[in-house]
Amino acid sequence: MCPKLVFCGPTISPAEVQERLQAVCLPPAVQGSIVSAVLHCNPSAIVLIDGGFQTEPAVKHKEILWAISRGITVVGASSMGALRAAELSPFMVGVGLVYRWYRRFALAADDAVAVQHGPEQLGFVPLTDALIDLRLTFRAAWRQNKIPFELAQKLEISSLALNFRERSLAHVIAKTLPNASSTEINEYHAVLTTSFVRQKHIDALKALDFVRSSKFQVAKTPSKFVMTRAFVNDLEDSGFDIEQLLSFSTSREFT
Repeated sequence: MCPKLVFCGPTISPAEVQERLQAVCLPPAVQGSIVSAVLHCNPSAIVLIDGGFQTEPAVKHKEILWAISRGITVVGASSMGALRAAELSPFMVGVGLVYRWYRRFALAADDAVAVQHGPEQLGFVPLTDALIDLRLTFRAAWRQNKIPFELAQKLEISSLALNFRERSLAHVIAKTLPNASSTEINEYHAVLTTSFVRQKHIDALKALDFVRSSKFQVAKTPSKFVMTRAFVNDLEDSGFDIEQLLSFSTSREFT
């Protein structure tokens, strides 16, 4: 059995993962990634942090349930992991504030955790800031008396209005204060940077710590799994040999 697997990218780097947990790090999960990981390396646990969704279909709920039906614990946090954990509770294990936020607010926007990032060759370096991090940053700066409440509100409204591909601290400040000089914008940027809350990163670290802690347990395993035509079609679109998958699959079915 392979070590634990971690799907990571812009939220947390493989080097940071290795500092906290002995695991194999894989790029952000997309459709078919979970099934491929299980077929090639039958892991005891999978930690889903980052996932792709722009150039490829996002990782499907069904393949996560398929992995769980095989007795593999799947933990989610921070980004795509928090979304899927909230949607698949109680079968998938969720960790962190972002996960709890999505559990509480079922209709919260998916793009609150989305960021634009560079390619794998550059380590998926984030090019924008997640809405969830920006909102917490503005509130933290206000509570620390670094900015007035009214400005914190305006900054949050501006960040909500931006597409996730355009959300960055500098862009939000400029949009909120269109008449401010470059010097003033730089000053606000410096102030807010000192209060910046990297909640997604914090949650990723918590997920890794949880997996290596004594609290880590095998998730509730569903008794059945239904191999639906839609699931098979998705996997065929991802290039899987369905006969190989069927021979590998468990006989359990979801009801």
